[in-house]
Amino acid sequence: MGFESSSFALTIAEMREFAGFSVPEQEFIERALDIALARSDAFKSWSRCADDQRAIRSQYLAYRELRQLRDHVPADGSLDGVEHFMGTLLRISAQDLAMERLDSFSAYRFLYERLLGAGVRPFLPAAFCGAAALPTIRPARRRLLLQSLSEAAATAPAWSKREPAFYPEKIEAEAA
Repeated sequence: MGFESSSFALTIAEMREFAGFSVPEQEFIERALDIALARSDAFKSWSRCADDQRAIRSQYLAYRELRQLRDHVPADGSLDGVEHFMGTLLRISAQDLAMERLDSFSAYRFLYERLLGAGVRPFLPAAFCGAAALPTIRPARRRLLLQSLSEAAATAPAWSKREPAFYPEKIEAEAA
C-alpha cells in the first residue's frame, strides 16, 4: 500500500503543479500533448484561426522528431551523442517558446518531461536557457523566461527518474 499511496500522492502533486500554470500555458501543454501523442486531431480541437493552424502545423512537423529524440537521450554523465540531442531539443524548444504560450521554466519542464520522459530532466535547464536566449525570442520575453529558471533548478545535483503520471487533456464543455 505504501507504493500505491506514494504514487497517488505524486500524481496529485503533478495535477496541482499543472493547475498552478496560467490558462494559456495549460492550453499549450494540452495541445502539445495532443499533437505529440496523437491523442486527437489538433486542428479540430485547437484551431480557431489561421495563426492557430500555422502554429499547429509547425508543431506537428517539429514533434515528428520526438520519438527519435526520446530514444537517444544521453546517459547520465555521458557526452556521447549530446550535440545531436541538444541541437534538436534546442530547436524544438525554441520553436515552442517563440509561440509565447509558455511563460516559465516550470511549464516548459512539465511539458518536455511528458514529451520525452524522465531521462530528459537533467538536460532541460540547458535546453531552456539556450532556447530562451536565442535572438528569435523578443528581448523582454527572453528576460521573463530566463528569470523563471530558479537557481535550484539550474544547479540541481540530481533529478527524479520517476516517469510522469499525469498527462492533462482538453475537456470539451458540453452544450447546455
